Amino acid sequence: MGEKRRIGVLTSGGDCAGLNAVIRAVTHRASSLGWEVLGIQEATHGLLSRPPRAIPLSFDRVDGILTRGGTILGTTNKGNPFAFPMADGSLLDRSPEIIEGYHQLGLSALIGVGGDGSLAILRKLAQQGGWNLVGIPKTIDNDVGATERSIGFDTAVNIATEALDRLHFTAASHSRIMIVEVMGRDAGHIAISAGIAGGADVILIPEIPYTLESIGRKIKENQDQGKNYSLVVVAEAVRTEQGEPITITDSLGQCRLSGIGQYLSERLCGQLGAETRVTVLGHTQRGGTPSPLDRLIGSAFGVAAVDLIAQGKYDHMVTWQQRQVLSVPIAEAIQTYATVDLQGPLVKTARGLGICLGD
Repeated sequence: MGEKRRIGVLTSGGDCAGLNAVIRAVTHRASSLGWEVLGIQEATHGLLSRPPRAIPLSFDRVDGILTRGGTILGTTNKGNPFAFPMADGSLLDRSPEIIEGYHQLGLSALIGVGGDGSLAILRKLAQQGGWNLVGIPKTIDNDVGATERSIGFDTAVNIATEALDRLHFTAASHSRIMIVEVMGRDAGHIAISAGIAGGADVILIPEIPYTLESIGRKIKENQDQGKNYSLVVVAEAVRTEQGEPITITDSLGQCRLSGIGQYLSERLCGQLGAETRVTVLGHTQRGGTPSPLDRLIGSAFGVAAVDLIAQGKYDHMVTWQQRQVLSVPIAEAIQTYATVDLQGPLVKTARGLGICLGD
């Protein structure tokens, strides 16, 4: 462990709370070993620049970032290096430039923080370019299969739960159906966790098909029991009853999930004649002060990633399993995708509480 090394760390994909805890932990642990740490800016885009954009990280530089949201290094979820969009509309394989950027920095190893998509790209670059790579899972969706916890998930659930806590009162004051649309690109972990914690009446997740009739019965049941309002939580990836995704195309021509909350509002209003309101939490779930648990997980992951480098255990991702920080090969980590377990404790808890899951 006494060998002098220079390691890099980058954050890739969408931002989330807890990334700065990782950066801080990597810096502290590596510096304690006498290593040099470079923070690569804007993920692989920083390695495309010449010279590569990287900043030296030290105790002083990371002091005070533990409680900050986002990432001090910046990040990006655009521009696949193997099919990079150019100004003329063409796609160019720029992976050799990124690979060369790693070597120009003189790195002994790289710690990449990202979701399954980012880690797959980084692993391909590492294999082609002879990088020593260690991965750290980061996604508010908590859908990386090899780990029970991903950085950012807990904070996202806390924010969604707080929104529900606040909406109870205004919903009751106006006898309304409040619909809260939360993130969840393919999995409903945020929706079901926040829905249970926030006392929702209906939770809709992409793993369970729903009918408007089922939702209507639950709302009617509330009314019959003297409850004049209902809270509905829906993950953004939930589809229409016909199984069609609801998306929008932004000003850059990119298609993304959005609108299921409004879809449900219009149909429930028409079916029940009830007054409905929609709250779309969107990127508020990514931002803000990281929860204590995300700081803890991020710190533990950062330390463990440096220790893997010290052991020469590359092409692995750190994981949180059974109250321990372990590691698995990256290929294995990104091969499995963790959707909500329909036989798992959260679904059983929701059903046991009388929460309608739409089916």
